[in-house]
Amino acid sequence: MSQITNHIMMIQPVGFRYNEQTAVNNYYQQVMEGLTPARAQENALQEFNGFVEKLRAKGVNVVVIPDTKDPDTPDSIFPNNWVSFHRDAIVGLYPMCAENRRGERREDILETLVDDYGFHIEEIKDFTEFEEHDKFLEGTGSMILDRENKLCYAAISIRTDEQAVIQFCDEFGYEPVCFTANQDVNGERLAIYHTNVMMCVANDFAIVCLDTIDEAEERQKVKDSLTRTGKEIIEISEAQKHRFAGNMLQVMGDQPYLVMSKSAHESLTNTQVASIEKHCPIISSSLDTIEACGGGSARCMMAEIFLPQA
Repeated sequence: MSQITNHIMMIQPVGFRYNEQTAVNNYYQQVMEGLTPARAQENALQEFNGFVEKLRAKGVNVVVIPDTKDPDTPDSIFPNNWVSFHRDAIVGLYPMCAENRRGERREDILETLVDDYGFHIEEIKDFTEFEEHDKFLEGTGSMILDRENKLCYAAISIRTDEQAVIQFCDEFGYEPVCFTANQDVNGERLAIYHTNVMMCVANDFAIVCLDTIDEAEERQKVKDSLTRTGKEIIEISEAQKHRFAGNMLQVMGDQPYLVMSKSAHESLTNTQVASIEKHCPIISSSLDTIEACGGGSARCMMAEIFLPQA
């Protein structure tokens, strides 16, 4: 079983803007002076289309689904938080912390994948009942899946509940590797909201910001797990993580590629780039508005489709 896929689902934004509901615990979001919601949407759409174009040019199959104006879903450009698609024709639906993100879970999107693209869905595993208990698990934002070795890396936070992680692992047959990852916020160490901003697991390597794991024992546990499964560890700093250098995804095009934003790419040292390019080339695209207003980057925008296709 491969760790990476040739099929990606992306949601084309219609009402992208700074989301106050997620800014409560997403310390990457910024209020951009003088940027109206209309301009934010305009910029985001331009960045989105440019990104899709780059992926398709390298042979990645990108399924683009337009968002709808109703309900109001300013973060719909980040679909990997509400859904995951698996090889055994199973779909996972996830509990979301921000109420205005729950409307992103659209049944018609799943119908489109089946009816228009020939993907096969046998079963939907729905974890959304956790919302009733104020517990959340935001898809492959919360969990970094090593699909070959059936390991689930999860940095526990308000948006990544440990009990929900364990239930996911039980249902999908994964082994949880849970830890706490922190970042500096106004002189305090506070939990990183999503694991996928500090970690990426590819076929033969992993990008990880080990400095965010303050507990030495937990840090060693993550390192040992990656080493045991044959992943070369490419470490990034907290400053690089803040430029979304952890928010990467390896995809299959005409060959494997590591996908990231222009900001993430520019933050890397020559040595880090060489370590990555030893395994595969890089695709990077400018996502400045999406990163600043949305607090997410390239990986968050891509929902991997592993479903069988008719």
